[in-house]
Amino acid sequence: MLRAFLGGLGVAGVAGPLGCFVIWRGMIYFGAALAHSALLGVALALLLGWPPDLGIALLCLAMASGFLLLDRGQLIASDTLLGVLAHASLALGLLALALVEGQRVDLMSYLFGDILALNDTDLLVIFGLVILVVGGGLCFWRPMLASTVNEDLARVEGVATATMKILFTLLMAVVIAVGMKVV
Repeated sequence: MLRAFLGGLGVAGVAGPLGCFVIWRGMIYFGAALAHSALLGVALALLLGWPPDLGIALLCLAMASGFLLLDRGQLIASDTLLGVLAHASLALGLLALALVEGQRVDLMSYLFGDILALNDTDLLVIFGLVILVVGGGLCFWRPMLASTVNEDLARVEGVATATMKILFTLLMAVVIAVGMKVV
């Protein structure tokens, strides 16, 4: 029970501040899109013989990078793009899971986390993430806040707004990949 409490506390501690930026940036569906696409990461990891957690983390980072590349053109709204990416990768994940032979996959354990199943390694990863997010928050709070509130004004002030967007998006991808075990 102590592990569940500590794990929940760690994930909540990083999700709260980052969640504010998610709302301010209008990336409301970002978390759901990456969480749904993580099923493709599980399937690819099982097909390649890798640990599923590694597949989830790599796919979340890849999806976040893909989102950043596709969102640059501003041809469609960010939430529309996230919806397309989420459902396409979820469908591809289900297809890829059908190709996994000789292993029975419990989809519910990957789609819905189990806070009571956390082990000591999970806690180390969660609190490593807490250190990363708190450290990044202390170092980049002002430029990240400035680029979130008004990107043009932040650019005039000398803030590397593109770098802040990349940093924030990749940090969110890691938080989602780690937080999936808890939520």
